[in-house]
Amino acid sequence: MIQQLCNFSRICFTNLGADMKDAPILWIVIPCYNEEDVLPVAGDMFLKKIISLEDNKLISEESKILFVNDGSSDTTWDLIKDLSGKDRHFKGISLSRNFGHQRALLAGLMEAMNRSDITISIDCDGQDDVDAMDEMIRRFAEGYDIVYGVRKKRDTDSFFKRFTAESFYRFMNGMGTEVVFNHADYRLISKRALEAFSDFKEVNLFLRGLIPLVGFKSATVFYDRKERMAGVSHYPLKKMCGLAFDGITSLSVKPIRYVTIFGFLIAFISFIGVMWAVIQALRGETVSGWASMTSIICFVSGCQMFSLGLIGEYVGKIYMESKKRPRYIISERIE
Repeated sequence: MIQQLCNFSRICFTNLGADMKDAPILWIVIPCYNEEDVLPVAGDMFLKKIISLEDNKLISEESKILFVNDGSSDTTWDLIKDLSGKDRHFKGISLSRNFGHQRALLAGLMEAMNRSDITISIDCDGQDDVDAMDEMIRRFAEGYDIVYGVRKKRDTDSFFKRFTAESFYRFMNGMGTEVVFNHADYRLISKRALEAFSDFKEVNLFLRGLIPLVGFKSATVFYDRKERMAGVSHYPLKKMCGLAFDGITSLSVKPIRYVTIFGFLIAFISFIGVMWAVIQALRGETVSGWASMTSIICFVSGCQMFSLGLIGEYVGKIYMESKKRPRYIISERIE
């Protein structure tokens, strides 16, 4: 009887060890910029979630929470160091200056790439539902390398916010940039997908458009987005428009193609105008028209300046890419 109990215990322990060994190592990557108000609450929330995932045998006990300090000017980095001293799950890296959300997120993903089986990127504000991670990991177990977190609806947003955000995604797709509708940067990426993504060397980053270019099998998980737990949003309309413009000019040449088509149409209309003016002159029916002439000149000049400005944006991006400057610099790590 004792021997049978020992054999049963040994089998249970072996199976448990096998389950924990097979469970993927997860790193949750969280970029932070001036998040001193929300970080204490968010830290507890992420810790509870990762412990829950470990208890349910969905991830390995070697899993970590990685905060990326993007050159914050407040006490964000001090709070990250305090969290790392309280629990083994917390890690942190600090960038030498403010490089921007996309580059901070990239720094965290590259830091986690060789030390994890899967990564989940999420913002620090607590708006994205952390419980969606369970379903993301299950979809990974089903064979999906990339799992996008997508908002079900925007009921909590104001009309203006909802209209501008949805217009942003439609406009991006219309301009030839492949993005997942209502998906921000809440996503799971497998190790092999992340290794493939590391070959993308762009300086001008728009991760929402770059990740789909990696390919591999992908899925979506829908969730309800909450109100921000504390602090203020770091993505006002101005930054959203800037992000859209960077994404379009970094991933698509459609705007230049549209400028070419538009220029052809203007030239065609101008040619018709010239023919009309010649015919009227031959018939002796010309009438002096300073206002109409001025309007035409101003219109054509405006189109030329807009076209040159757009082309200049592309030339500027080529210039920045050619310099091969580092996309981020890590000044400090917490192990």
